[in-house]
Amino acid sequence: MPAPLTLVENSPEFPASADVVVIGAGIVGVFAAYYLAKRGLKVVLLEKGRVGAEQSSRNWGWCRQQNRDARELPMATKSLDLWDQFAAETGENTGFRRCGLFYLSNNEEELAGWARWRDFARDVGVTTHMLDSGQASERGKATGRIWKGGVFSPTDGIADPANAAPAVARALIKLGGCLRQNCAARGIETEGGKLSAVVTEEGTIRTRTAILSGGAWASSFCRQLGIRFPQASIRSSILSVSAGDGELPDALHTAHVSVTRRGDGGHTLAISGRGRVDPTPQNMRFAAQFLPMFIRRWRSLSVGGFEGFRSGHENLSRWRLDRPTPMERMRILDPAADKATISITYDRAVELLPAIKNRRITASWAGYIDSTPDGVPGIGEIARIPGLVLAAGFSGHGFGIGPGAGHLIADIVTGAAPIVDAKPYHPDRFSQSAWGKVADF
Repeated sequence: MPAPLTLVENSPEFPASADVVVIGAGIVGVFAAYYLAKRGLKVVLLEKGRVGAEQSSRNWGWCRQQNRDARELPMATKSLDLWDQFAAETGENTGFRRCGLFYLSNNEEELAGWARWRDFARDVGVTTHMLDSGQASERGKATGRIWKGGVFSPTDGIADPANAAPAVARALIKLGGCLRQNCAARGIETEGGKLSAVVTEEGTIRTRTAILSGGAWASSFCRQLGIRFPQASIRSSILSVSAGDGELPDALHTAHVSVTRRGDGGHTLAISGRGRVDPTPQNMRFAAQFLPMFIRRWRSLSVGGFEGFRSGHENLSRWRLDRPTPMERMRILDPAADKATISITYDRAVELLPAIKNRRITASWAGYIDSTPDGVPGIGEIARIPGLVLAAGFSGHGFGIGPGAGHLIADIVTGAAPIVDAKPYHPDRFSQSAWGKVADF
């Protein structure tokens, strides 16, 4: 079942040329296109399906600094300000608000880890409050339980996955940008070793710059160009419940289940980190680089089935630019939700927050989280193809840091001072070690 999503209308005409072509209209792609258009560039945003229809509408909606990797934290902090600024500048409603994010735990080791992160974050100007048992139990009174402790990050917040990417796409169009949905980018052309055009199913767009923000499809697209980008997809299943009686928190995380208020007043229910790894040729190809991650997460990940094969985003095939590609056969990745996970998630949510029992399940869905070996995205120009900028592998964090990532991409393209240090994100790091690097936080 597809996740709820607001639809956006296409621009009327297919363009022959552009300053920049953005491939993929998830949250990162739309923000990159928006910030480039703000700088006066002629931008074309391509999407093989619908704006935000894959993981950008299938996530929790959290926009957080709390517990971020040290390399991602600066971008997360900048993104929170940019979420605010976007609404003020455009009048578009992404559903973003700084409601604060709330964590509860009865596990001493988990609480100690949060305290260590608090101490680290304090040194870089991020405020997060450790809660003692009394404070945690009072703030979490909707659970009716006594808790050992918790965390509250007051400046973090949430946005609405159903509306966020479409809102940014509308803002792009108002700036004169072009949006083409149901228009897959099949590949690129080069002249003198540099990017010269993007080939689509509707025709060729002459350009010197392209942004590849293709989400779970990015590694397959890179392979067509002779670029090795290690990526593995985790199939994550979540559900939503309707609004109803009984006060529920805006955003609450526990080790067993997490809940987030949606734009329609209902809530999303999910289990953090839980997912299935569908065996695919691409997974096998990059197995060595992902093995450390899979070992760390063995309690929450399990082997999936043939969803990945059916979806076609992780095969090792080569496609031609004059024929339909796998992306045209699978416009939107809409894998089957794992029924066992949906059942367990709902049961855990009702146990944690009894008021949920009186609310009906409105939808359940799955999505593919595109991951890198170290859990940090690859953002940067590909050296062997000047003009091609990769922005993928956001590892389940892309929604919250979408504005910062989009701004950084625009900085890279225009040569402006980067909003954050771009070096930690450059995809070249994946060629340095088969095992990748794992940060302390």
